[in-house]
Amino acid sequence: MAGLAMNLKVLVTRPEPGASATGERIRRLGHHPILSPCLVITARRVPFPTRQDAVLITSAQALPALTHLPRQIEIFAVGEATAAQAREAGFCAVTAAGGTAADLAVLVVGRLPPGANLLFPTGAGNGLPLANLLRGAGFCVRRHVAYRATPATSLTEAALAGLDAGVIERVLVFSQATGRHFSALVRQSGRTNALRHSIAIAISSKAAASLENLPFASIETAMAPDQEHMLAMLP
Repeated sequence: MAGLAMNLKVLVTRPEPGASATGERIRRLGHHPILSPCLVITARRVPFPTRQDAVLITSAQALPALTHLPRQIEIFAVGEATAAQAREAGFCAVTAAGGTAADLAVLVVGRLPPGANLLFPTGAGNGLPLANLLRGAGFCVRRHVAYRATPATSLTEAALAGLDAGVIERVLVFSQATGRHFSALVRQSGRTNALRHSIAIAISSKAAASLENLPFASIETAMAPDQEHMLAMLP
């Protein structure tokens, strides 16, 4: 049974550059990654105001737009995985929250005084609830679009071949948007039935809900919304 198999064929749907990094992690765990990014990320340079106390990061996808920022600027990241990528990008004052936007808000409120100026680079259409929450707590939040995500036009050839052969045993879904577009691409390809023996691993309940229209053998949600807890669900 697929649930007992080792050396699993694992489909990774997250966009680059994260997809390749996740694929390497999966390979080191002894499994076989199949990459099929369902979103294409385009970075946009974010202006850096002269008066800025800290930067909020809810996705590592925002980091390519911040190459011009001083590396000593204080950064509050949504979780440890995002914080680690910020450190790899050269930022030296990075603090991680517990993994959710609510955790990030609690961290900021506990560490900075009301009235602090916060730069919030985020994806188009994302981040407004967090920005409004912090504004309501007295912070000056400047939210800027750091990247845009556009849907991929199809699954990769490797993913289609894996579905046709019935060998994909796990599907990793890192966001609600990714899950929504993956569902659309699978239906577009006419291969929904190929998922009947596959198990989906979703980063959150919202990501899991985006997959409910697909006939997975089961849809499982990580105990915490990060890659480490998702990969821990692989046998």
